[in-house]
Amino acid sequence: MENPSRNPAQDPAQHPARGLPAPPALGAAALPPGTYEGQVVLVTGGGSGLGKAIAAEFARLGADLVIAGRRAGQLKAAREELAAVPGAGRVTAAVCDIRDPERVAEVFDAAQAAVGLPDVLVNNAAANFPSPAEDLTPGAWRAVVDITLTGTWFMTREFGRRHLAAGTPGSIVNIGASYAWTGGPGFAHSAAAKAGVKNLVETLAVEWGPYGIQINGLVPGLFPHPDLPESITAGLDGGAGARSGGGTGGRLDGEPSGRLDGEPSGGTGAGLDGGLDGRTGGEPGGGLDARQPALRVGAPRELGWAATFLASPYARFVTGHTLVVDGANWQRRTVVNPELTPLRTQLGRGPFTP
Repeated sequence: MENPSRNPAQDPAQHPARGLPAPPALGAAALPPGTYEGQVVLVTGGGSGLGKAIAAEFARLGADLVIAGRRAGQLKAAREELAAVPGAGRVTAAVCDIRDPERVAEVFDAAQAAVGLPDVLVNNAAANFPSPAEDLTPGAWRAVVDITLTGTWFMTREFGRRHLAAGTPGSIVNIGASYAWTGGPGFAHSAAAKAGVKNLVETLAVEWGPYGIQINGLVPGLFPHPDLPESITAGLDGGAGARSGGGTGGRLDGEPSGRLDGEPSGGTGAGLDGGLDGRTGGEPGGGLDARQPALRVGAPRELGWAATFLASPYARFVTGHTLVVDGANWQRRTVVNPELTPLRTQLGRGPFTP
């Protein structure tokens, strides 16, 4: 006999989990057309991956773009792609190692001469690779911290000083990681650096707010795209990269010989949204989708929409804030703690030997 007190709407069999709805199609704009007309936006690591996807959304809204990175060929291809985005303004590229403050100043000089002082700075370039903390060499630590934290600071400082001197407002968006709050086993170098990046957001929002400069953070979750290096795609198949929970945005590049710059090696990818449209596991509930509370991974344009909002006139009272765009993945918990697998085992490392 049917239980009259049971509500059919609460029956899981009648309403299976479907996850969060898919985003609007590539090319849709989150803000009014022309929001960034006459504005200059500088994106570090803008030649590939999520940096390029972010730059594309500013371009759709009319921005003049400056994309900075370490690979001239990659930047050239990205500049051509971005210039073809409907609504885009002028697009220029600058080769830059953000660890070099003199080169950073030269990039701002060149940007001012070509398109004007950047109104918006997106600090996207970063470095990362998985490693037990005890295995990190001094050089490996410095490589990650110098790019992720010190390089971000050099870009931020140059931006702030120029606007303070000119008496003009500006907006900064720092790409962060959720393990700035939680800690990141396997990523001690990156987690420490990203905690510093988050603290810069909170510190400078107060220091520079009186002068019209706002600064916010933006944390990506899992946004697969073809620019991901092999060290990440292997992790997404079940290795450390999939378990890190750090929101690294695809920067687990363990090649210290020049790939620690937020721009993975390889081509520029299949299109400005990464070609995958945020889908890697087929139908909802399959593949990587099943590992997310949203039952889907993110589409790179969704991160771009968040960045364009945070830097826009519609978010002028939002500063000192870090927005997480990851479908609540970093907040997930299990009712019963799973058995712990030591990090060295997860990474396939043997016992530590000095």
